[in-house]
Amino acid sequence: MTDLDALPTAARAEHCLDILVTSVASDSHTWNLIYLQLLLQEQGHRVRNLGSCVPAAMLLTECLRQQPDLVVISSVNGHGHLDGMAAVRTLREQPRLAAMLVVIGGQLGIAGPGGQRRRHELTAAGFDAVFEGAAGLPAFRRYLSGLRIEQGHRARAGS
Repeated sequence: MTDLDALPTAARAEHCLDILVTSVASDSHTWNLIYLQLLLQEQGHRVRNLGSCVPAAMLLTECLRQQPDLVVISSVNGHGHLDGMAAVRTLREQPRLAAMLVVIGGQLGIAGPGGQRRRHELTAAGFDAVFEGAAGLPAFRRYLSGLRIEQGHRARAGS
């Protein structure tokens, strides 16, 4: 794995991803999205923040238009599990988006972290990774440091 913070600026540019940050349709919180945007930009990534309350159809349109390397969906209101599954299924129905990485994190259920069962449901629906609860942010940072750009600017998990 590569720690992007330890790389010189020129080397960091080689690891730069095009990232789309958004929330689920029912989530009107924005500070989490701003935090993620700044965190990702500090790592040298190019970030487009779609904002809050993004319907699945709008997310699909933007992903088809922008073809990002990574989509980061954040939820604070506790409905990320259900709304996130609907959003990722919409994205995965498009063959052009099959290789695009899509992750979700935050407060994904109203009863607190859902553990392995919820993670399995979300990955079965099409998410590449799930980051939930207090351990979510450190795990997300480790995930990011393991991504690299390959041909065609697609992000892949590093070894």
